Amino acid sequence: MVNPQATSTTPAGRDVIAHALASDTKLDLVETQYRGHAADAARQAVADGFDLVVAHGGDGTVNEVVNGLLAEGVRPDAPMLGVVPGGSANVFAGALGVPLDPLEATHKLLNAIESGSSRRVGLGRADERWFTFNAGLGYDGDVVAGVEQRRVKRKEATPFLYAKVAIGRYLRLRREEPQLTVHLPGKEPITGQYIALVSNTDPWTYYGNRPLRLNPDCSLDSGLGVFALSNVRPLTVVKHLAQATRSAPDPRGVHLLREDDVEWTRITCENPVKLQVDGDLLGERTEVRFTSVPGALQVVV
Repeated sequence: MVNPQATSTTPAGRDVIAHALASDTKLDLVETQYRGHAADAARQAVADGFDLVVAHGGDGTVNEVVNGLLAEGVRPDAPMLGVVPGGSANVFAGALGVPLDPLEATHKLLNAIESGSSRRVGLGRADERWFTFNAGLGYDGDVVAGVEQRRVKRKEATPFLYAKVAIGRYLRLRREEPQLTVHLPGKEPITGQYIALVSNTDPWTYYGNRPLRLNPDCSLDSGLGVFALSNVRPLTVVKHLAQATRSAPDPRGVHLLREDDVEWTRITCENPVKLQVDGDLLGERTEVRFTSVPGALQVVV
């Protein structure tokens, strides 16, 4: 499954990768043509009894493939997933330990196929949608929407573009009232949150090559991580950004709600706000239930 519009893919590079994979496997190449095509093709691969589906693209392509593979839920006969990075961030690939260089990743994937090396990983669900590394309501959804709007005339979503959009949205957020409420197992609802992020692994994202680690004890083998802020004054935000970029992060603070291993969380709000999963915008919601699904998918690594 190849996304020809992915940030760091080229026709020549895709040909080399396809040739390498075809030398050791029976390969059916699908180049995605529309939003949701990767999910449709992955769903068909399940029906056709394929053993392995390889996603070559960014995190959005991987997310679509995962949702196609698990469209009918977790099942023992679902094809395994292989990942060859081709986007700008490649967060899920990084969490798996996959080299970010596509050719190196292909070489490692072929070695893993030959040796039978694979692992089961946990995934998250935002209501009906699967996610591999992160989801959230509100602020981060607005940032994703802003980046998508600005990418109409450019292919690449650079760290500078994300930072520019994030700062602009933050300045608006400071003038608003907090409206998010976080629900956690065995606890009373926690109201008055400005920002609420849900992670399936750590790091949550990268700024260039620098990881941002909001829930450092969260992994593909644990439950979900929750990170929420009830105060967005500059000193508070700078403090937690500094914590998240340390070599050994341990985010703490009086305005911080942090849980690193939960089975589920529910986030609600009075007015509809934007929902994003794995950097993909899914419209607006007033309530979303996020659930951890351990061992949901077999991945070749």
